[in-house]
Amino acid sequence: MGKSDIVWIDFDTMERFMADALKGAGVPEEDARICADILITSDKRGIDSHGINRLKPIYIDRIRDGILNPVTTMEIVREGPATAVVDGHNGMGHVIGKRSMDIAIRKAREFGLGMVAVRNSSHYGIAGYFTIMAANENMIGITGTNARPSIAPTFGVENMLGTNPLVFGIPTDEEFPFVIDCATSITQRGKIEVYARQGKEMPEGWVVDADGKSTTDADRALIQLVDGTAALTPLGGIGEDGGGYKGYGYATVVEILSAALQAGNFMKMLTGMKDGTKVPYNLGHFFMAIDIASFIEVESFKKTAGDILRELRASKKMPGKERIYTAGEKEYLAWLERKDRGVPVNKSLQDDIIAMRELFNLKGYDFPF
Repeated sequence: MGKSDIVWIDFDTMERFMADALKGAGVPEEDARICADILITSDKRGIDSHGINRLKPIYIDRIRDGILNPVTTMEIVREGPATAVVDGHNGMGHVIGKRSMDIAIRKAREFGLGMVAVRNSSHYGIAGYFTIMAANENMIGITGTNARPSIAPTFGVENMLGTNPLVFGIPTDEEFPFVIDCATSITQRGKIEVYARQGKEMPEGWVVDADGKSTTDADRALIQLVDGTAALTPLGGIGEDGGGYKGYGYATVVEILSAALQAGNFMKMLTGMKDGTKVPYNLGHFFMAIDIASFIEVESFKKTAGDILRELRASKKMPGKERIYTAGEKEYLAWLERKDRGVPVNKSLQDDIIAMRELFNLKGYDFPF
């Protein structure tokens, strides 16, 4: 699909549309606004795989299939001064995530550290959103989540682990925090979905088939990832030569912290299917907040963090390369580029938006498509 097929919609309109669509699906207004805020933040940061693209297939459709509760009932099942265990009862992961990080931040403000472990949740959007919440409060934020099996262990071909992001958000003295928000696989399902929507082949090494060979067909890969005949490769790629065991190890860390602390489900328990029937995913998450002021004066920390990033960007570059980036910088630049343009909406997404507008009889949205 060419660029001429893309229509840009301003962020405010798209955020309101997402909130209204979620309300149409039964999500209470306050919760719908939380979900829409997290989704639009993804689009603002240029992470198209986790924004409006996912509204219909990952949230609306799952609510309508009866495997995602539109009304979120969070329950704190165990609590200590600096810790909590939450049961999300298969509600909206965005809502569970935001409220859980709020708890972690509140505890960190009082005790220096706060951590919340969550079970029985659902897809919570971009993990970086929650670490930015902490960074905005002059704290270090850490989060991770398990997911339906996608990654094969090193020397394996079976999808066992989720894409399992391990995410950090750190405040600096720059215009944006340091945010490393990425899966522990080379790529994640959402990016493959984008390639499939655009009719593009994937790079070699992203997906391994049952014979241990790389496949580049995005449409076929999405089918194979579901039926178990292909798997994503961990960071570092196939085998050990590129350090694939490192990504495999970190994915396992996230799986353990997303299941063992909260007596939650893990690996093959997260397929979303049971006896051929769709069931809730029952995902687990964890959220940590570390209060910088408990260690050092905040401005001193921010300057040191900023100095580290600036020195990295100023270091010697490869021949032919004009710039070195640090984590969170490209997302900030995407925001600067998009703030006056909005969300890029391709033809496939246009069809989804029209379908949701008609399904919920949403008035006042006269999109230019």
